[in-house]
This record gives sequence, structure tokens and C-alpha cells, in this order.
Amino acid sequence: MEVTIQKVSSKKDLKRFIRFNYELYKENPYSVPDLYEDMLSTFSPTENPALEFCEADYFLALSEGKIVGRVAAIINHRANEKWKKKAVRFGWIDFVDELDVSRALLQTVNDWGKARGMEVIEGPLGFTDMDAEGMLIEGFEQLSTIATIYNHPYYPVHMERLGFEKAIDWVERKIFIPDSIPEKHQRIANIIQEKYGLHVRKVKSRREVYRDHLGHKIFALINQAYSNLFGYSEMTERQIDGYVKTYIPLLDLRMVSLVEDKEGELVAVGISMGSLSTALQKAHGKLFPFGWWHLLKALKIKHAPMLDLLLIGVRPDYQDKGINALLFTDLIPVYQQMGFKYAESNPELEINVAVQNQWKYFDQEIHKRRRCYTTTIK
Repeated sequence: MEVTIQKVSSKKDLKRFIRFNYELYKENPYSVPDLYEDMLSTFSPTENPALEFCEADYFLALSEGKIVGRVAAIINHRANEKWKKKAVRFGWIDFVDELDVSRALLQTVNDWGKARGMEVIEGPLGFTDMDAEGMLIEGFEQLSTIATIYNHPYYPVHMERLGFEKAIDWVERKIFIPDSIPEKHQRIANIIQEKYGLHVRKVKSRREVYRDHLGHKIFALINQAYSNLFGYSEMTERQIDGYVKTYIPLLDLRMVSLVEDKEGELVAVGISMGSLSTALQKAHGKLFPFGWWHLLKALKIKHAPMLDLLLIGVRPDYQDKGINALLFTDLIPVYQQMGFKYAESNPELEINVAVQNQWKYFDQEIHKRRRCYTTTIK
């Protein structure tokens, strides 16, 4: 196949870049489309604070005038400084099942990174860890989530044929909501609550969130909790402002659990929400003209049987002390009352033993695995 690469240089090109994914997966029952309006904001230098410290260009692969692939080339300068490496990321990569296409896209990222002094390629990764990351390598017949990437089974085959190797894997679990709080969890929760003088705080209103700056405290805690995870770069204040403004209004506060110490300082957080996967499929990834109704229905009227565990974070000085048991003893009765059947863990690093161990008292299964690939720049 003869392939040409075109840099995205106009709003029209960017729309084609975003919509290619929707067209490639429009008949796939497992893929969940990104919300189109969110994607426009994600790639906008004026709306996405991550582009203050990330350098990026976007490319389309064309054959006979038709789009056959896309990729973003990204340098996260903050992450490179923190981890002391010279890495260019590839993200938002999609392609038809032709090796000439995937090769041309990744060669473009290679050359783009080389021209900027980079030494390795990593991906799929976004601008930051708040973007979806990792290529699906197992679980192709499982419904995706709003926080993850879905891709065809031939993608990892192409990566291996092109000489890419595993950098790290994430696993995803399906966790069935128990009929009662696991006895071991309850016992651990009682012990640590008494030993460390901790208590669960339930937020009553969004007014309380804004009054007590809880949104900023939550994301500041996430920065601390995730600091040592693969490739993580701390969120800036402007990023946090954006996440608070965008996501706090969507949350059902019953599904938010905060753990505080005697002084009222935040030491752990658990945030979950009903799955929007099916709603986004029905909306075809667009709010208008009627997509908003499917999302509103899933959020406020009739939720799916699945919930997404969006964020679980424990302050570093309280990690490995069983704090997660306190979060789940609070949240499990809420899930039962609301009628949820199971939860999606979303991606968790396979090497994060503490996170993996928190599920051992639940009926659960690993049903998806995704990979970050790497190779040296040539």
C-alpha cells in the first residue's frame, strides 16, 4: 500500500483526525467512542493546560486520498525531566490492518522525536496519566470504559512485527459487588480506624466541595499517591482547576469516599461512578443533537449495572496500612443500595503489588490487559 503522511494543520484536519477512530470502530460492540467535544478540548492549546509543558503534533496516514491511520507525537517535558529520559510518546494511534500504514505512522513519530533530540519511543500514552494509555493485548471481547483505549487484535501484532517491546503492562479487573462487606475488610477497617484515628467523610453537597476546596485537595492527594507510578507527571494547578470544573458536577456524591485524619487532613480518596460506556455508544460520541439525553439518563435516571472505579488514592505515608479497606467498607453498602452488580477497576500497573492485593478478598477476575511498548529511536 502506498502511504503518505499529512500533518494536521487546520481545524478541519483535526476533526478528521478525531473522527477517524469513530469510523474505524462504528460497528464494533466493545469500543466506546470518546466524547467528540472533549477531544476537541484535549487537542486545543488554549483549553488543555497539559500543552503548556507538552510539545505535540498530529498526523494522518492517507492512501488514495482516504484516511487509513492517525497518530499523535508527544513530548511531555515534565515527565522527561522527572524520570531523566529523552522519550517521545505516541498516542491516539489507530490504523487499518496494513503494516505499511502502522510502519509509516510510527516512523513519523521516530523522525519527529529524533529531530527534537529524543532517544526512545513509548506508547500508547497521552499527554499525561489523566489521558487513556496502553494498547489492549487481552480482553478484546470485553466492553471498554470511558477511561480506556479499545483497539483491534491486530494492533499488538503490528507492534511486535515493527520491533517494539514491552515497557510495562496494566491489568483490569471485573470485581463483583459482594452481598455483604468481606469480613476481613471490615476487621482491617475497624483496626486502622482506631489505630490511626481516621474517619470517613461523606460529602453532602457540591457547595461543600467548593467551599472546602475538596476538589483541589483530592487531586493534590492523587499527585502524591501516583507520584512514583510509571511515567507520571504531577498535575499543575491549572490542570486541577480544569478537572474540578469538568468532573465534580458529574459525580454522584454517594459514590465518593474521603478518609481524613484527626486534624481533618485528607489521607485517602475513592471515587466511582456508574458506567457511561453504553450511553456513549448510543450517543455515537457526540452531545448533539440527542447524545446528551443518553448521558443524562445514565447519570441521573437509570444507571448501568456496571460502575467504574475512577480514582483510588492513598497518601504515601498511609500506603500499605490497609486504608483501602476503610474506603470499601463505606462504598460497598452504597453500591448494594444502588443496585450495581460489578465494578471495573480500570488500568492498574501489574507491578503495583499493593493495588493488586486489595482485591484478593473479592470475587473478581482479570479480564483485560494492556501494554505500553517501547523501542530506541533509529
